This record gives sequence, C-alpha cells and structure tokens, in this order.
Amino acid sequence: MTDDADARSAADVVAEEWRFLLGDTHDLVDTETVRAAHAQPRLRVLFPLVAHGVLYFSGCTGMPAAHVGGQVYPRGADGLFRVRGPKGVGTLGRTETLEEAFALVVANLPEDSGPAVLGGAGRV
Repeated sequence: MTDDADARSAADVVAEEWRFLLGDTHDLVDTETVRAAHAQPRLRVLFPLVAHGVLYFSGCTGMPAAHVGGQVYPRGADGLFRVRGPKGVGTLGRTETLEEAFALVVANLPEDSGPAVLGGAGRV
C-alpha cells in the first residue's frame, strides 16, 4: 500500500487490490480462484490477501491483517478444494468447486464482518 492510501477510502483500496488480483500481471494465485471469491458480495468488500497461492481475507487494508472468514486452498490430490478457518486453523470442509468453497467461506463469516476499514488490525 502506498503512502497516499490515507487520502483514499477503504473501499477504493479494497477495489484496487481486487483489480490487481483479477488481472493477469501476477502469479500469486490462480485468477479463476480470485474470480470465484469476487463473485461473493460479502467477500468483495473485504481486503483480499494471498500467501503461498492461498486466498484469504482481512477486515482492514493494512498490516497486521485482521483475518476473517476462511481460506481456500488449491485443488488437492483428491480433486477437492480444502477450506480452512481464519489463519488456516481448523477445516471448514472440502468442496468440488471453487463456488462451493467460497460459499462455505461466506457461510462461516462472522455476522459483523462488514466492509474493510483503513489501517491494520489494532490500529483501526
């Protein structure tokens, strides 16, 4: 995030990150995975993050992240997507499609997980 992030709204910062991940100028995560997550309105307002090819979500735009919802891991040897809880803790389930995986993430979001806010966890 750039120094001028404070001049932008959290919604702008979130939208910019989604645009970046939906583009084809990176090799961080499969674009199909990002598209499936972006199709979920409740996830689209959270800040998307990627680590080791795994997409996860934050309730804030800065670091440290405020992990919310689950994480969707790439298709495993069994042909299924593994959905883990926030910070990769616990297994929420295994699904055949990315759409099902992100629906499971949404189903496990806390009720109060709303749009991401500017800043990092503990500073917002």
